[in-house]
Amino acid sequence: MGKIILETKKLTKSYFNGNNKLDVIKNLNLKVNTAEIITIVGQSGSGKTTLLNLLGGLDNPDSGELIIKGKNILELNNNDTAEFRNKDLGFIFQFHHLLPEFTAYENVLLPSLINDDAYDKETMADELFEYVNLYDRKNHYPSELSGGERLRVAVLRALINQPALILADEPTGNLDSGNSKKLMKLFKTINSDFNQTFIITTHNPEVAKIGSRCLKMINGRLRKNFL
Repeated sequence: MGKIILETKKLTKSYFNGNNKLDVIKNLNLKVNTAEIITIVGQSGSGKTTLLNLLGGLDNPDSGELIIKGKNILELNNNDTAEFRNKDLGFIFQFHHLLPEFTAYENVLLPSLINDDAYDKETMADELFEYVNLYDRKNHYPSELSGGERLRVAVLRALINQPALILADEPTGNLDSGNSKKLMKLFKTINSDFNQTFIITTHNPEVAKIGSRCLKMINGRLRKNFL
């Protein structure tokens, strides 16, 4: 294992429904090392997605610290947060969120377009498509790809900027058993080949098993989960 790449200190998040306060994340502490795969399980509504949104800078906590690559992300302004999120974080969701009017290749390059370095990333994009055996499909549109192929393209899009950390929220939720197994094998291969760090939320026990650590969300906190 490498050095600590992500650390939270007393991270807290609540929501209000009228006068009722719902504490979703409670003084949550977490340390993640480089090249770890952390899987997080928990009942529906337990706060897994909320936590991932906080870790990815998509939502702000009520209090606490979020340190990624030695930098307290919560102290950044909006522009710096957006830049950090694009360059250093990769996101994979249950729904692939590919833009239908762009080819698979163009979708993968979109994060690099934001950084104005898409031209520099074209060779890497080609190599990534070869890596997942989709090179002959790179100029197809999302509607012309299978569900498993679309999700693999979404994985490549998350990888294109060589992020420090990939956050995956229920990535197999819309896949059948066969494609789920293929995606988990791909995650493990990427982790091994590139020392890529993953945090994955899931309700699937088989997915949870790929983690170097599996944690369970209980009452707004993370506990070690024994599978």
